[in-house]
Amino acid sequence: MANKKVVFIAFAIEDEKQRDLLKGQSLHPRAPYEFIDMSVKHPYDSDWKDRVRTRIKRSDGVIVLVSNDSLKSSGQKWEITCAKEEKKKIRGIWAYSTDRTKLEEVSTFVWSDDNINDFIDSL
Repeated sequence: MANKKVVFIAFAIEDEKQRDLLKGQSLHPRAPYEFIDMSVKHPYDSDWKDRVRTRIKRSDGVIVLVSNDSLKSSGQKWEITCAKEEKKKIRGIWAYSTDRTKLEEVSTFVWSDDNINDFIDSL
């Protein structure tokens, strides 16, 4: 069996339910994977940033749940910056079918099993 792929999920805290849906889906039963994240509702101190960086470093890639709330989420922005610094593959997935917010330098796709599976398979 192949090694389990680890995918970090970067999301705005307002999109926590969408994160739960993503983590709860059985997206690709043939290829084992694990979703991880670092959701917090408190200020982002250096300890939080160190823990996020550690988790991103051990991840194979990062899925960014993109929504209008992403534009004002300092934590999510920092996670994306950290993923880029660590040279991780990033794929944006729109969190909602009616929200097509664009984030600078994040290629974003419609939420579908194929788009998510293709990304995980590419890691």
